[in-house]
Amino acid sequence: MATAAPPFSAGRAESSPLVITIVVMLGTFMTVLDSTIANVALPHMQPSLGAAADTISWVLTSYIVATAIATPLTGWLAEKIGRRRLFLYSVAGFTLASMACGLAQSLEQMVFFRMLQGAAGATLAPLGQGYVLDAWPREKHGKAMAWWGVGIMVGPILGPVIGGWLTESFDWRWVFFINLPVGALTLFLAANLLPRVTATPRRFDLTGFALLALGVASLQLFLDRGQQLDWFAAWEVRIEALVAVGALWAFGVHVFTTKGALIDRRMLADRNVMTGFMFITLVGLLLVGTTALVPTMLQNLFGYGVIQAGTLQMPRGIGMMMAMMTAGQLIGRIDPRAIIAAGLSLTCTSLYLMSLFSPVMNETPFMVTGFLQGAGLGLVFVPLNTLAFATLPASLRTDAAGFYMLLRNLGGSVGISLGVGVLSRQAQISHADIGAALTPFTLPWADPSVARTLGADAVIAMLDATVNKQAAMIAYIDVFRMMFWVTLAMAPMLLLLRRPKAAGPVVHLAD
Repeated sequence: MATAAPPFSAGRAESSPLVITIVVMLGTFMTVLDSTIANVALPHMQPSLGAAADTISWVLTSYIVATAIATPLTGWLAEKIGRRRLFLYSVAGFTLASMACGLAQSLEQMVFFRMLQGAAGATLAPLGQGYVLDAWPREKHGKAMAWWGVGIMVGPILGPVIGGWLTESFDWRWVFFINLPVGALTLFLAANLLPRVTATPRRFDLTGFALLALGVASLQLFLDRGQQLDWFAAWEVRIEALVAVGALWAFGVHVFTTKGALIDRRMLADRNVMTGFMFITLVGLLLVGTTALVPTMLQNLFGYGVIQAGTLQMPRGIGMMMAMMTAGQLIGRIDPRAIIAAGLSLTCTSLYLMSLFSPVMNETPFMVTGFLQGAGLGLVFVPLNTLAFATLPASLRTDAAGFYMLLRNLGGSVGISLGVGVLSRQAQISHADIGAALTPFTLPWADPSVARTLGADAVIAMLDATVNKQAAMIAYIDVFRMMFWVTLAMAPMLLLLRRPKAAGPVVHLAD
């Protein structure tokens, strides 16, 4: 029978599992929010930092690359200096780096501080997940993951909303300054409420980390720069792809042949963990990919402002939160795999409906599809977290959580690159197809007097703008249809997940 965590040392109030969950959720929410909050502020940053249109994106890329590289260090650092101390250092470092980003005067300074920000905050999500899983008894892991998941899944959705409001109401620098009060509150609560966790220090796998860091960084650069440089037409992209494949292949060989590698081989032998890794990669692809594309569609094709576009994304976050809470209550009563299947069905339905969008619509289709998609991803996320770690020894949870978050970030990067790449190419193809069909014989309604009045150039420009809009709409539909098939392809993976056995003894949090 599960027992409560032991009391804390004298002078500190005992913390309940719910309090611990809320504290680590604040830290997680702050870092995940920053992965998207700066997106809408990029046009305002560009003149202030003296950046060009093709270099301002490094403000986003530098954060993602640093986060991806630092995330695998979480397990070793937690055992080296302690999980609680690492959490405090990470929150403090992230908050200070955020202030430095807000004070940056050049693109070089901004990129450097964003890298520090991403590296400092990379450990917070896996540390939070480890704390939550250890604080709650196994039979309540579903409910606990629902609470914690609100921060990690809703953060990317609220980012553009909060970022747009701060940018329009104040200044783009407040996108970073807003982290000061949140970080200070998280630091205060964590210092007073989080317990210490006993751990045994281990040798640091420098070779494994170097190979993984090189592979992940090269992969991120390949995904980010590929679309700008026409993929393999540029030698830079070819080199980044070769380095990424070579380094990641060498890392895989190193893991299987070296004792004490960065990834414990017991994780690779756990079917639920490996299936969970595959699932979260695709969930990251769907979550971040659609989060990046829909706001630009709303602004560029439908004429909504930054705040309006962000507001129309709110039903997605509401649906996600409601679904997470519902899933947390249902786990333990019904098979978690059935909940995931229901979530995939809702996600498929939303993406299919999104593939039916037209250039002339009101707000209702965006809100309905957003709610359905958020609810679907929420139903997937909570039971997936529960099943992925259900059969894993407690000593491996922090390491597994670190790679879980790493793969989610990589999935999001692939989702952005894949979505933007398909969108760009399909828009060009559709523009060419539509333009080829426009002749004086296919436009019998055209009045020659219009050309004489406005001028041929003006008429051609108006016609080209209309074709561009239609081509872009077709391209967005193609992307949504592609993501529909990706979601559908995830369904057979449910057969690989095993339902956990009866709850075992709880892992206690020690002072």
